[in-house]
Amino acid sequence: MLVVEDDLTIAASIAARLRAEGFAVELAHDGPAAVEAEAATGPDLVVLDVMLPGFDGLEVCRRIQARRPVPVLMLTARADETDLLVGLGVGADDYLTKPFSMRVLSARIQALLRRVDRSALAAPERIVVGDLEIDIDERRVRRGGAPARLTPIEFDLLVHLARRPRAVHPRERLLHEVWDWDVQGTGAATRAVDSHIKALRRKLGADLIRTVHGVGYALEVPA
Repeated sequence: MLVVEDDLTIAASIAARLRAEGFAVELAHDGPAAVEAEAATGPDLVVLDVMLPGFDGLEVCRRIQARRPVPVLMLTARADETDLLVGLGVGADDYLTKPFSMRVLSARIQALLRRVDRSALAAPERIVVGDLEIDIDERRVRRGGAPARLTPIEFDLLVHLARRPRAVHPRERLLHEVWDWDVQGTGAATRAVDSHIKALRRKLGADLIRTVHGVGYALEVPA
């Protein structure tokens, strides 16, 4: 696991908690070092602060997701919804606003890892909905024969929608079943769903996912 945090006290506290839970932890304290550490160690998950010297956490996330999909939990000192949406837009899977408890951080990390583990243990499967093809085993997506590069959470969200095409999936249910969040789907939490849907539309076509206002989303059956 890679922890990227320029505040040495916070970084040490996070690392100590994760090591106590049995994780191997690498630390980086600025943007360039974070990108180098991720490439060198190939962590299963990255805990990434937004405000970093060198270049910020958004750029770190953008660069590491361009190299390979990896779950990213972003940390931000600002409760600004814009920061959340930008972070999710560059490939983060989840976020926490400082200050936070180590118990909550640990719970969020465990939820992300459970989701990854469920995907890895799933039987080989292929979903085809119109011109959309999803290879579950290889975690590859094509639409109209053209490949699309998705982040881990984008892939899992698309698979969830594609298993029941045309069915309406409420935001709160998506938060529970895809993100593994046991929260009321209001405010910034539902905006996380909206941001990832926006990313899927950008990568796969605006016509693929229909908004059901006040409820959630449904995967259309493309021609």
